[in-house]
Amino acid sequence: MIVISDTTPLISLLKINRLDLLQQLFGSVQIPKGVFAELTDNPKYLAEAEIIKKTPFIYVVNKIDEGYVTLLRRSAGLDLGESEAIFLSDNGKADLLLMDEVRGREVATRMGIKIMGTIGILGIAYQDSIITKEEIKQSIEILRDSGRHISERLYEQLLNMIEK
Repeated sequence: MIVISDTTPLISLLKINRLDLLQQLFGSVQIPKGVFAELTDNPKYLAEAEIIKKTPFIYVVNKIDEGYVTLLRRSAGLDLGESEAIFLSDNGKADLLLMDEVRGREVATRMGIKIMGTIGILGIAYQDSIITKEEIKQSIEILRDSGRHISERLYEQLLNMIEK
């Protein structure tokens, strides 16, 4: 399975200390060079950058069509990481794109790319008995407290799934 990730799902999983879910669910994850830069260039997040650099199941892909990415950024208003992740998903025949940002998800969906966000990752981890209901609730609380926007609709869907 080829899985590409944008920045936000990785940051969210780092915040809840569950980056390991990606390996357990997907084996490995590819990230474009722009996402790697977003994750590792900010001096405020040196500890998180080191985790990403040392995570053996995250692979950085440097082969990016700059023209494609520039066109996507200009036409859709996406940032570099989102545009590169969509490029890799579209051209690398990815099975799944991990992305949380609404605009990026809309563009990817219109292009026929299968997407999943942080909430979806937590949901399938629960279905696979990797995490518990309590861990999900704690994780959502941590993410909300750290400023991550999680829509009520998505949160309710997740709660309905785990309460069954």
